[in-house]
Amino acid sequence: MRYLLMHKLSENAPEWTPGPEFVERVGAFVQEAAEGGVLLTGEGVHPSEKGARVRKTAGGGITSTDGPFSEAKEVIGGFLVINAKDRAEAVAFAERYAALFQDVEIEVRQVVEEEDLPG
Repeated sequence: MRYLLMHKLSENAPEWTPGPEFVERVGAFVQEAAEGGVLLTGEGVHPSEKGARVRKTAGGGITSTDGPFSEAKEVIGGFLVINAKDRAEAVAFAERYAALFQDVEIEVRQVVEEEDLPG
């Protein structure tokens, strides 16, 4: 099964401007996970000041808002897509990943596969 892990950070977190030690630590973790067949893909993203939000309401209107998003206490700092046999294994992997950061929240969500859709 595939799982999406989104790591959420405060936009004041040191990981937004990572030092060499953090980059090395995360790089080693990512390399090990990729070589072990667990990591499918993963990327960090820029802070919300370089992003935008697009929203469609039930009434049909679409709005776009440029960042930063001051109302957000935490924003997505990046994501990983992993292979795991079940939710427990995905959570255990997320816990190992979280240990690399100073302060992070990681949301773990199972990816919908074709066989999960009504036929």
